[in-house]
Amino acid sequence: MERPRSENPVLEAIYSRRSVRDYTAEPVAKELIYEIIQAGTWAPSGLNNQPWRFVIVQDPEKREALAQLTRYGEIIRRAPVVIAVFVDKEAMYHEVKDHQAMGACLQNMLLAAHALGLGAVWLGEILKNADLVRETLALPANLELMAVVALGHPKHRNQRSSRKPLKEVILKEYW
Repeated sequence: MERPRSENPVLEAIYSRRSVRDYTAEPVAKELIYEIIQAGTWAPSGLNNQPWRFVIVQDPEKREALAQLTRYGEIIRRAPVVIAVFVDKEAMYHEVKDHQAMGACLQNMLLAAHALGLGAVWLGEILKNADLVRETLALPANLELMAVVALGHPKHRNQRSSRKPLKEVILKEYW
């Protein structure tokens, strides 16, 4: 099924955003990185506790150290910058709600990157080494890794995706 098209810019961004894993060598401007993180911080969170914390990693040696911690290390090596996204366990008040907020934060970041003409991918497999990521970044134990977002200028825009039809995901309808 081809993706829906919409005249609404928000819906169009949702339908057209794709995970981008290949980047040019062009650096990403700090202002764009900050804008992406700012978008993440505007996600909803229970009691507006805003439990997200971020580490920007552009340094090649530090990126290589992170790349060693995931089987998707090539993506981290190719990305000019990665953003490690953490939840501050001391700021949390409800585990499920706060983890849901982190997902919303990450989605906002991906949509912001897309809106700014950049490409990004949410890397979750690295979570198996979350403690090592935290140690590599010299962070305290109260920070729990949620994802690493690889970010850069896309080498191409030929990513494809599909979704199940609504009839397969809607369990029941009570109209």
